Amino acid sequence: MQAHLGPVGPGETRSALDAACGGGRHTGLALALGYHVTAVDRDLTAARVAFGSMPRVELIEADLEGGSPWPLLGRVFDAVIVTNYLHRPLLPDIVAAVAPRGILIYETFAAGQGRFGKPSNPDFLLRPGELLDAVRDKLIPFAYEQVMLDGPRIVQRIAAVGPGHPWLKTPPAKGDA
Repeated sequence: MQAHLGPVGPGETRSALDAACGGGRHTGLALALGYHVTAVDRDLTAARVAFGSMPRVELIEADLEGGSPWPLLGRVFDAVIVTNYLHRPLLPDIVAAVAPRGILIYETFAAGQGRFGKPSNPDFLLRPGELLDAVRDKLIPFAYEQVMLDGPRIVQRIAAVGPGHPWLKTPPAKGDA
């Protein structure tokens, strides 16, 4: 994840969205790299304890699955991070939140995970290629895989960039992204 985000340079201001942030593990990573972070979740108890008084953090308490409109409509971010979360109706909003020079980093459980434990409900498991379909004609995939990790657990993950991202002119060196 850190290699895809990269540190914010001196004098730069960059924004990150940690969607369905939970306790804020990726909020903390983005902060450590110099980003201004917007963290969204239905329960921000742990995130408030960890980040509530920090100046570069905006915490938004919202039930992303409650039927209300996407709470960040019209806002874009230099990095959008989503892990261990899937609510298919939000995929277009999540993709649209990536700035033209931004990056989407998304990883969550995938089909086949039910053999190893939870989640096992297909509503919470990505179908093969589903993240590729979600970004098609909107973002450019740089890395994609559906793999079995230690645990075991089956995940699908993607790093995809906006049409103005600098990697489109100068790709990262092998091993840097």
